[in-house]
Amino acid sequence: MQDFLKQLPKAELHLHIEGTLEPELMMALAERNGVTLPYASVEEVRRAYDFADLSAFLELYFLGMSVLRHEADFEDLAMDYLRRAHAEGVVHVEMHVDPQAHLARGVPLETVLNGLERARERAARELDISTALILAFLRDKPVEEAMQLLEAVEPYRERFAAVGLDSAELGHPPGRFAEVFQCARQMGLACVAHAGEEGPPAYIREALEQLQVCRVDHGVRCLEDPGLVETLRERGIVLTVCPLSNVSLKVVERLAEHPLPRLLEAGLRLTLSSDDPAYFGGGMLDNFAACREAFGWGEATFRQLAANAIDEAFMTEARRSELQARLADC
Repeated sequence: MQDFLKQLPKAELHLHIEGTLEPELMMALAERNGVTLPYASVEEVRRAYDFADLSAFLELYFLGMSVLRHEADFEDLAMDYLRRAHAEGVVHVEMHVDPQAHLARGVPLETVLNGLERARERAARELDISTALILAFLRDKPVEEAMQLLEAVEPYRERFAAVGLDSAELGHPPGRFAEVFQCARQMGLACVAHAGEEGPPAYIREALEQLQVCRVDHGVRCLEDPGLVETLRERGIVLTVCPLSNVSLKVVERLAEHPLPRLLEAGLRLTLSSDDPAYFGGGMLDNFAACREAFGWGEATFRQLAANAIDEAFMTEARRSELQARLADC
């Protein structure tokens, strides 16, 4: 079964590229760029990867970002993950990127985007991995700042497939960003948003109605609202679920308690992703294997999850047809 899961062509729809920063690369970039970290070794960094909640994770997440200074750093960051993903049978990756966090550190927008663009080109050429870029707004920052970022990326519009909404969810309802998302749609960008991870089901409904998202990142708390479940099912909205992330951030205590089986039984369309794999216990293959162990799913379930991701991904129709054929042949 592990061989099958590895060979299965997997598309990852929910990944934060800054969250792929492994301790080894973090320490190497810190040395290269003269950044002082509060850790003496890779082992100390790994011990810090034990979070009580989302806020505790975000503190380390933003600390890790401090080592990213130059185009080469962002290229190395993305390529480091894409090589690991390729070895796990991942064929397509959609990367959320948080420019606000880099701009606040004095790192220019073009530095971030040019580094990632070089990695995306190399991944297509060297690894046969297609990619898409999602411009993520930090929901705990002012709405005006998000609008300014959207205006700033207009010269780079063709590099992005969608906009998203991430960071600390509680107390930051998605509806606040309705105007920003409306402007993004007018630019031809698709819309996705984190909702219903630590926040209530009402946030999922806000994302659907006010942001008009085509996908919900996480969305696991939808089961608390049967009417919302019916809406998601009727509209065929995909939830990009991140099982190991949910355990790490204490959304559930153990994977065996995760609502994934109930979400499937409710007829919802789901995909599996790793979210921030360096911090949350592993990449795509680890998440698939953990679900196999926790839920006893067979090949048919994993094929359907893989098919959902390929069907819903931001990619050319030619690439979609190619990956659908590969999945059928697997």
